[in-house]
Amino acid sequence: MSTQATHADPTPTLETLREELDSIDQRLLETLRERLGCCVRIGLYKKRHAVPMMQPHRIGIVQSRAEAFAIEHGISTAFLRALYERIIEETCRMEDDIIGSPAHGPGEL
Repeated sequence: MSTQATHADPTPTLETLREELDSIDQRLLETLRERLGCCVRIGLYKKRHAVPMMQPHRIGIVQSRAEAFAIEHGISTAFLRALYERIIEETCRMEDDIIGSPAHGPGEL
C-alpha cells in the first residue's frame, strides 16, 4: 500500500506536509530578507537626513502590532515578542553600521 496521498485517500503524507513547510519557510526567509533590505534603505535615509538610529516609539508600535497579531491568531505573545526583539536587534545593528559608516556612492552597498 502506498504512503502517498491519493484521490481515494486525501490524507497528506508526512513528506507532502514537510514539502509544504519547506515552501512556507522559503517564503518566510524571503520576506525577512525583504524586511532587512527595507531597513537598509531606512538606515540610508536616516543617515542622509541626520535622523537618530534609535526610535523607541517605533519599536513600541512594531511590538504592539506583533502582540495584537499573536492574540488574534492564538500565537504565544511571548514567542512573537522574542522573535521581534531579535529582528529589531538585527535591524538596529544594520542601521548602526550604515549610519556610522562613510557615505556610500550610488549603487554601493
